Amino acid sequence: MPCFVPFNGKKMDLSFFVFRHVGVFAEELIEALKFFSFFCEDLGCIYSATFKSIHGNMIVWYGAWVKRPDAQRRLLIDHLISVLEKVSHLAVLLDHGFFESYVGESKDGRSALRFVTGDTVSMAAMTPISGDPENLSYACMALLNGGACFSCLDKPMVASMQVWKSLHDCYAWLINSDYRTNIRPYLSHLANDCEYEVFNVVFVSSDELLPVQLLPSPAKMIDHSSIEGEDEMGGMEQAESSS
Repeated sequence: MPCFVPFNGKKMDLSFFVFRHVGVFAEELIEALKFFSFFCEDLGCIYSATFKSIHGNMIVWYGAWVKRPDAQRRLLIDHLISVLEKVSHLAVLLDHGFFESYVGESKDGRSALRFVTGDTVSMAAMTPISGDPENLSYACMALLNGGACFSCLDKPMVASMQVWKSLHDCYAWLINSDYRTNIRPYLSHLANDCEYEVFNVVFVSSDELLPVQLLPSPAKMIDHSSIEGEDEMGGMEQAESSS
């Protein structure tokens, strides 16, 4: 089953959590984020996926959520960050945010980007020089070619995503469009930093049911009890048994 990125932000908010894995723990982090995906389903996450950078040590977790009021979204962010502290020994959380899609273009006529494990994803993130993302948003929309553009709900930032069936297709577009010569200068007078990265899709939440034998280790990294108050109950039971 594929994962989707909607083109319209009326019903869904999109979240991105960007990590830099520590040492050789990339695979361990990816496994832990699988459990994080299933954990988030109970909180209203409809689609989720994990991307691994082709050229660096970045890993991105993506989630599409049922839209909620701002106050509830901020509580959710705090909640998710507290849970992700359990993987701090595996990675550094570089950035995070909730976004809203404002435009999209599909090569197959769909109303959402569609990707599966093994696809290639290219992403760009920019902060506007003026602090007002409106002009930058229009500039990104003008450059759109089979992808989606997002505006951040928590800070002035604009991002875009494109999906490719292979790394070769992505590189061919970068070469043909002459990204460094044509596209980056087009955005340079509007954005302070334009970060661009290419990723491999290593997991989507519909891929598989988690094997039982994997549960003990990652389950300790991402534990539902920290949210449901079971830690306190467990401590009370232990105290009663010891007495």
